[in-house]
Amino acid sequence: MENRNEQQIVDFWRTPTEHYPDQSARWLLQNTENLRCLVQILAGDLSEKMDFERIDQIKRSFVLEIFRAQESDLVYRVPFKGEGQTGEIVIYILIEHQSTVDETMGFRMLFYMLMIWDTERRTWEQNNVPKAERRLTPILPIVFYTGDRTWKTPLQLDAIMNIPDELTRFVPHCEILFLSVKETDAETLTKTDHPFGWLMTVLQQEHADKETISRALVDAVDYLGTLDPGQKGQMEEAIKYLISLILHRRPAAEHEELVQLIDQNTQQMEVTPMAESMAQVLIEQGIEQGARETTVENILSILTTQFPKSDLHNIEQALKSISNLEQLKQLVVSALQTPSVEAFLNALRT
Repeated sequence: MENRNEQQIVDFWRTPTEHYPDQSARWLLQNTENLRCLVQILAGDLSEKMDFERIDQIKRSFVLEIFRAQESDLVYRVPFKGEGQTGEIVIYILIEHQSTVDETMGFRMLFYMLMIWDTERRTWEQNNVPKAERRLTPILPIVFYTGDRTWKTPLQLDAIMNIPDELTRFVPHCEILFLSVKETDAETLTKTDHPFGWLMTVLQQEHADKETISRALVDAVDYLGTLDPGQKGQMEEAIKYLISLILHRRPAAEHEELVQLIDQNTQQMEVTPMAESMAQVLIEQGIEQGARETTVENILSILTTQFPKSDLHNIEQALKSISNLEQLKQLVVSALQTPSVEAFLNALRT
């Protein structure tokens, strides 16, 4: 497991509470070893053929910034050795934490897969790649769902169609790997004997009563204590995740007791000082969050005096996703000077 630098850790601690489910999942899955564990849980036979030591994360430049703010996903390219052939595979992970189950998930996944392939197609044309060498990269699509609602909606396109049986053969079909963290049994999550799976067993209990989440914390920390000294980095990142989960997702009255529970069962780390530092960052972040919310309200007030409110929905969502207060302050000036909604959208994207 790769260690984060201190700035990456502080940035993670500053995650606004409303964005924590998605951003914490991204933080975990940007780690190669955690990603490997996720693929092992869902498709162990395929994970054995992937070279995770040579994995590359792909920047999602193919999605408009205004739309990307509404999604949380990760794209990786990794070498793959299949039967008789060696090449690459793209791993596409859509992180989902909505209070309602999205019936269009299958469509969303196919849409993004097509955008990835279209990016490859455009790259061929821009670089004059010989036609004989133009090959699309296979994609392994994964939905990583951390919501509380039971997911019963199929991920295939024909599930959202009224279609006669004889026409189903004309509907695009692909298998989508799906992990519903809250519905998966602990044995499956921990079968790879990796910290990531044990962290998921605690995440399962994020809204449970204090006794239940306490047991999950003790079990996870006990497992972390069995790691070899060479896996110290894995343990430290896992402990930081558990503390952040407590501070973001549990009632304030429980924070001290749950952190002490981790501290009592962890010998190799100074847990309490770390938790105090994280809590202070959250306090500072809360103050800054209030300033950001006020600034967003000011921008929207300015825009609604000039344009119909119905035209500003995407702008509101994009503004709320901006964490940089100085950037928002600059957008106040843009709102005062913009001649159109489109011009303000351009200012948002720059």
